[in-house]
Amino acid sequence: MRSTRPSGRLEHPAGSDENAGRARLGSQTLLRGLDVIDVVAEGPIKLGELAERLGLTRSTTHRLASALTVRRYLSFVPHSGYSLGPKLLELGFRVRDELDLPRVAAPHLERLALLTEDTVHLGVLDQSHVLYLDKVPGKRRINISSRIGELQPVTSTGLGKALILDLDEDAWIDLFRTERRGGMSIQDWLERMRRYVRAGFAFDIEENEDQIRCIAAPIRDVAGRTIAAISVSSAAQYMSDHRMQILSRDVVGTARRISEDLGWTGRHPAAAAQPTAGGKPLAGRRKPARGR
Repeated sequence: MRSTRPSGRLEHPAGSDENAGRARLGSQTLLRGLDVIDVVAEGPIKLGELAERLGLTRSTTHRLASALTVRRYLSFVPHSGYSLGPKLLELGFRVRDELDLPRVAAPHLERLALLTEDTVHLGVLDQSHVLYLDKVPGKRRINISSRIGELQPVTSTGLGKALILDLDEDAWIDLFRTERRGGMSIQDWLERMRRYVRAGFAFDIEENEDQIRCIAAPIRDVAGRTIAAISVSSAAQYMSDHRMQILSRDVVGTARRISEDLGWTGRHPAAAAQPTAGGKPLAGRRKPARGR
């Protein structure tokens, strides 16, 4: 009787190698198509230069670019070459509509709170005040009195200062004179703000609430505009000057990752990077960004 036990050899169904080869070829073609879009995104480009940039033959490049043009991911203008097409604009608007800042930021805030054991906030500008959108409590036995939906001043909070880092000094002065009542002089505050601009983050050193300190950093959208900020807050006993400097790396890194999830590429176009309040630009003229 012939044994029915397996022979130990792996039997491939007929045509499986051919199917695997087609799958690899399809993946390669897709990746090349995405490479085409990445290069064209840097500016209009002619076929020959595009092929050279990609390291492909002109015929292969033309085939990929033509397919993308048919699907409207690229546009072609004789004598000018290829540029991004209207389909990408449609998708961009769809993504923008679907992105919800608190939802996108939430996992990052939770990781930051777990890492630091301190309270983490997410805030935006709302009619020249800071509006808290989210709060992740820390694990320490202290009470940070902030609440989601609460409005706080701009010039004395870490979040507020991070939100206005891109504004010019005239706007800073206007805000300071509106909000401040004694305490720090305007010149001392301006000097701190200049340091924060150079650093890319801001501190609240018991300015808004006694015995509470925080570190804050801005969140940017796809155009490089500051649209929100995050902060880590704790009691002064847990926030020495040294620890605040150390934590600033984590806060800035988290803000950057949220910005990247919102489409920011790391570019910081000064002319476009103006914070907004309630969908409208906050008062103030633009000057070239310092220390960026």
